[in-house]
Amino acid sequence: MHSRVSLFHTRVNLLILLIGVLLLSACSPQAGQNQLNEIKRRGELRVGTLYSSTTYRLLDSAPTGLDYELAKRFADSLGVRLKIVPAFQTQQLFDLLSHGKVDFIAAALAVTPKRLQWLRFTPSYYLVQQKLVYRNGKPRPGSLADIKEPIVVVKGSSHADLLQSLSQQFDGLPWRVEDEGDGEALLREVAEGKIAYTIVDDTLLAQNQRFYPELAEAMTLSPPTPVGWALSRQEDDTLYAALIDFFGQRQQDGTLAKLDEKYFGHVQAFDYVDTHTFLQRVREILPKYRQLFESYAQDLDWRLLAAISYQESHWNEEARSYTGVRGLMMLTLDTAKELGIADRKDPEQSIKGGAAYLRQLIDKVPDSVPKDEKIWFALVAYNMGYGHMLDARRLTKLRGGNPDAWRDVKDSLPLLHEAKWYSKTRYGYARGREARLYVNNIRRYYQSLRMYDATERQQEERRQFRQSWLNIATRSQPEMTDTATDGTAPVTPEPQPVAPPATGQSRDPIPSSS
Repeated sequence: MHSRVSLFHTRVNLLILLIGVLLLSACSPQAGQNQLNEIKRRGELRVGTLYSSTTYRLLDSAPTGLDYELAKRFADSLGVRLKIVPAFQTQQLFDLLSHGKVDFIAAALAVTPKRLQWLRFTPSYYLVQQKLVYRNGKPRPGSLADIKEPIVVVKGSSHADLLQSLSQQFDGLPWRVEDEGDGEALLREVAEGKIAYTIVDDTLLAQNQRFYPELAEAMTLSPPTPVGWALSRQEDDTLYAALIDFFGQRQQDGTLAKLDEKYFGHVQAFDYVDTHTFLQRVREILPKYRQLFESYAQDLDWRLLAAISYQESHWNEEARSYTGVRGLMMLTLDTAKELGIADRKDPEQSIKGGAAYLRQLIDKVPDSVPKDEKIWFALVAYNMGYGHMLDARRLTKLRGGNPDAWRDVKDSLPLLHEAKWYSKTRYGYARGREARLYVNNIRRYYQSLRMYDATERQQEERRQFRQSWLNIATRSQPEMTDTATDGTAPVTPEPQPVAPPATGQSRDPIPSSS
């Protein structure tokens, strides 16, 4: 799991920031106008972001990503349409911002002293650490002094800034910047043995290790660093003030915590053997059962059903546990009888029964639970029984948490092992720790299946995006990307190169090395 000392700044810090911005706005004769009013007038919020698994991407033809979801909520709060302007490199985003092509950058940018000279940032919504990555099986460097092959990083990234600083401490440290690639492309090149090292944020590494288990962490190169959205420094504070207020409200209503749990909550310590074995079985075994998963998933995603089956049986139709559950979906004898399943070892009957049982459990989860989180509550019930799931909700409420929020309930599950707590429940002792791990594993397998299933399409999309930027460089007209399903329209704008300013300018554009 990526290192985060804490998810958000304290409420006091948010309040101080908000008061400061409001005071600035009050002193301006044009407060309440200018940039924010211009966005509302045009009816469109233009947000620059990076095309990556942690910020924004199209998965199953729909936009997803933590930064995308937050930006969509902010646009909705303003009553305007969201236009996503994706790029592959931070430098491209800086060029867009300095030329007014985007209103701000929402790409989990690290807040560094160098960047603060040119930009101002919203409150942090999580922390990242920079990791040196190498290929598993190669010699692991004990220190930067052991590095003999170049460390390759993305141009304009905070990783390039870090290497610039480290090269002054480690004379002769080999490194170079990549003009065209992005962080995920460099990780793929490390996994394929094309380059020896790269540096990425821990969040990006954790996501990509599920698809490229060859990726290994050599060392941590930075302390936990806050990330935020970036705006140009200018006299008009209206948009900045609105963003400060937005982040304060989203912290108060739990949105930030929910999104953090959604995108990072299931990413625990990386297990090379488990991930490698899973991907091997995806290639070799899953095709045998895929059509059955697709046929019986109905309104569920077949890949979720397949992920559950892998967690239950590793796609072994002869699987059997000491408790007597059997088959691909590990149904109990009583459940099989209720569902009319005669042979639990028969793959089709097992998948049909497992899908039907899961749907029953989802429908039983109280409607007070958000629709997109009902599945996690249902999986707990699938694993240890519906009554124990209700007990976990009761303990959550007893401890002052939200019984309808998965992020709170999952932390109560281990308490069902402890007599101090399960004595307060209706159904008593349960293996809550295993249930929490069970759900986390399924979420990881499901995410890996989605990535695996979408690989060819995503690589084509990334090729098209890169070609668009190459077209820009040659001053030819870029192609527009497909409109997203929710009405947002990712576009590829046409920025012009930005020359770094001379030191001491009062209204500095963003430098090319930031």
